[in-house]
Amino acid sequence: YVECMWLILQQPVPDDYVIATGEQHSVREFCELAFSRVGINLRWEGEGADEKGIDTKTGKVIVEVSPDFYRPTDVVNLWGDPTKARKMLGWNPQKTSFQQLVNLMVDADMAKVAVERAGEQVKMNLEEYLEKGIVK
Repeated sequence: YVECMWLILQQPVPDDYVIATGEQHSVREFCELAFSRVGINLRWEGEGADEKGIDTKTGKVIVEVSPDFYRPTDVVNLWGDPTKARKMLGWNPQKTSFQQLVNLMVDADMAKVAVERAGEQVKMNLEEYLEKGIVK
């Protein structure tokens, strides 16, 4: 996305371009790939607002539809045609696949969680040491 923006800015004459992959992916597909990245397989039950994603190992519901996040003005299909950007700019919208993008997102979130947990552990250890008078 940013690479395409940069390529647009390098053009001698301003023009309009669609920055898109030309692919469509569902929230369900995103969830399946994201949870699979961390070793969780989903089974889907129900339909529409009653659909749930269930961890196949634990039977626990880990994905649910929430009407709170419905957007009444949303279009059904968000699907852009990057042909002009590909042809005029030489941009490859599939340079990073959907799977790779999901992996990057999940890996970044997991790294953040690991750092936050480590920070909490250090804080707990420090408080314990202060309590026992080990660290002054």
